[in-house]
Amino acid sequence: MNKRFPFFILALCCSVQLLAQTPFRHKLAVFAPLYLDSAYNGFQYKHGNTLPRYIIPGLEFYQGVQMALDSMNLEGVPLEVFVYDTKSKSKPFTTQVREMPEVEMIIGAASADEVRILANVALERKIPFISSSFPNDAGVVNNPYFVVLNSTLPAHFRTIYQFLQKTHALHNVVYFRRKSTQDTWLKDLYTETGNTATGTPVKTKFVELDADFTTEDILPFLDSNTTNVCIAGSMDETFSKQLAATIAPLTKEYRSKLIGMPTWDGYRELNKPEYRDLEIVYTAPLYNPRTDKISVTITELYKNKFYSRPSDMVFWGYGAAWKYGRLLLEYGRDVSSNLAVDKFDVFTDYDVQPVLNKQTDTLDYFENKKVYLVSKMNGVVTAAR
Repeated sequence: MNKRFPFFILALCCSVQLLAQTPFRHKLAVFAPLYLDSAYNGFQYKHGNTLPRYIIPGLEFYQGVQMALDSMNLEGVPLEVFVYDTKSKSKPFTTQVREMPEVEMIIGAASADEVRILANVALERKIPFISSSFPNDAGVVNNPYFVVLNSTLPAHFRTIYQFLQKTHALHNVVYFRRKSTQDTWLKDLYTETGNTATGTPVKTKFVELDADFTTEDILPFLDSNTTNVCIAGSMDETFSKQLAATIAPLTKEYRSKLIGMPTWDGYRELNKPEYRDLEIVYTAPLYNPRTDKISVTITELYKNKFYSRPSDMVFWGYGAAWKYGRLLLEYGRDVSSNLAVDKFDVFTDYDVQPVLNKQTDTLDYFENKKVYLVSKMNGVVTAAR
């Protein structure tokens, strides 16, 4: 890790109060896991010229937020920003939330417990809370001020099922899973998605595999006369990689495509030569080829400042701060009535829609329903067709 990062964190410690003292009109709070107390003894950085891995995601999220705010600041936008470290040891998260001033919006990269607390505060104060990176509703219901930007698993399964209906309705679709409570829940989610989908149902074979499954356990379910669409119905990394490694050598005789979960974006092993002939498709709430003007600019600025490529967390932070900061500026206190407005999207399209409670038919929260299908084959990543 390059040595500029420790000095950036120190600058952040000193800059938050400066931001808060500037007399802007609209007030925005940003929560992120920065671990500042863990990184410093006073003003003395603890880790030399390195940066611990656990600090990186929250720091990169904040960097994205800061870059968006810097861009808006060049235009003289009236925003007052309060930044909070959710992992602070000197001031607990609940204390920070309790002492937070009368802001008009909250944007956060938060854990499940933190999401619930911030969502409750947003409901009490009647201000929007934009949960930017946590892919779950955290059990929040009946809260019209809560927005989930990182799409939940039901949205991912809906996208997968629609893709199967459109592209593979006449092919051999096989759903592989482990024997586990979580995988049973995922299978039920897939089945429920099919039951509620419009159009012709996808004929799917469901196969439960043991932990030590082999090629012989897979072969009976493949058809050499058509395309085999294999679904890895598990969030377990070991099972998923084992399934990919088992199917990949069979692709010459059995034309196959493997569909995985949104976590597969981080499986770097799938770039290895042994997976060359297997098309791997997975879902992603953020697909950014980084070829548009804004993405290129962000990448160049990030490289110049930090000597590394920006991760998705940088783009999550930038996109959330830009879109909802702009909406706050445009609608002011009425922004809560315009959370689903299709404006100010950058480098990725959001499709923010209300999520209704099935029992009461009332609004639970808003969610970004836009999910991309990403195809990886021969080391090339593209939008799936």
